[in-house]
Amino acid sequence: MQVNFKPLGNHLVVEPIEQEARTASGIILPETAKEKPQTGMVVAVGTGRRLPNGNLQEMTVKLGDKILYAKYGGTTVKVENKELLILSEDDVLAVVL
Repeated sequence: MQVNFKPLGNHLVVEPIEQEARTASGIILPETAKEKPQTGMVVAVGTGRRLPNGNLQEMTVKLGDKILYAKYGGTTVKVENKELLILSEDDVLAVVL
């Protein structure tokens, strides 16, 4: 997905990946029973964190990475009928390999 804005500093834009609506045993889950997604695909990345000495610390997360992020981290925005999440790199827990 292409977004028409660029996050600043150490922020990134993530498209959440919804969990499956069916359990392993075949039970279909209603919307109210689903948990908030914690995985997503990075669709935009900022330039990095500015350190106190003035140097720029590059982002470790790259465009296209699949990540695991903090459950209640970030800010949700709606762009072109898609819900996106703007996160700080500090809210990213892991890159899924």
